[in-house]
Amino acid sequence: MILVTGASGFVGGHVARLLAERGCPVRVLIRKTSDLRGIADLRVERRFGDLREAQTLDAAVDGCESVYHVAADYRLWTPDPSELYRSNVEGTKNLLEAARRAGVRRVVYTSTVGCIGVPGGSEGSPVALADMTGHYKRSKFLAEQAALEYAEAGLPVVVVNPTAPVGERDLKPTPTGRIIVDFLRGRMPAYVDTGLNLVDVRDVATGHLLAAERGRPGERYILGARNMTLRQILETLAGLTGRPAPKVRIPYAVAWAYGAAGTALARWTGREPRAPLEAVRMSRKKMWVRTEKAERELGFRAGPVEGALQRATEWFLTNQYC
Repeated sequence: MILVTGASGFVGGHVARLLAERGCPVRVLIRKTSDLRGIADLRVERRFGDLREAQTLDAAVDGCESVYHVAADYRLWTPDPSELYRSNVEGTKNLLEAARRAGVRRVVYTSTVGCIGVPGGSEGSPVALADMTGHYKRSKFLAEQAALEYAEAGLPVVVVNPTAPVGERDLKPTPTGRIIVDFLRGRMPAYVDTGLNLVDVRDVATGHLLAAERGRPGERYILGARNMTLRQILETLAGLTGRPAPKVRIPYAVAWAYGAAGTALARWTGREPRAPLEAVRMSRKKMWVRTEKAERELGFRAGPVEGALQRATEWFLTNQYC
């Protein structure tokens, strides 16, 4: 049996789907409030629990040979940042402790490219908690450090660091998916000078399975594909959809002021700002990375991102996000 956390989410759903398609017995840990549309058609065992409630996790990992811990609270703004630390840090520790007690043979922990040092963009690039922008990145950095500490203590944990995945079934959507949705809605009249590494979400799922099979415990592996500026991403979407790409680049100072004003207003309304200040601050760095280690040690090979962008746009349009 294989346990997948976060299967109701974007990456976790694709990991669970790929495992099920390969004939693996899959158990998913979900909350009673989880949106299961992304995996409704999958034949998987469902267990209800919460990473923040340690007592619910022993039953979830019982009898499991491996665990894919993909779940995370992925928000760049929240009225209560402590929620991110309870889910991402304490929740990860709770699950890893349950896996240790159960004698699980392999854990794949899903971190984020945000925990990779840039410039440099490789697993060995120097990075520290002080380099993390905002509560989401800080919580994921602390969770990754906990996973590596468990690996050092003997639990066979492999860490993967996906970049910015794109593709179908992005229900929320993720911040990267929101770029696509805003473009399709015509709500991106301008852009900032930033950069991301895009990757097909299906390739990310494959990378997780490769990490379980070939990854070395205590090691990190970047799962990415193509470094692109935001302008290049929007121009690619324009070419795929026939819709115009924005031509105006916003100075960082203007974007910062817009994000600060929106975030301040959100504290009063409780509604997420369209451009959280944390996201604007992140945009100062181009999150460009290298994937040679994953290619060399895992055999990871990511395909072109254009197909993933095409599937994403078609899925968002079909499901009336635009």
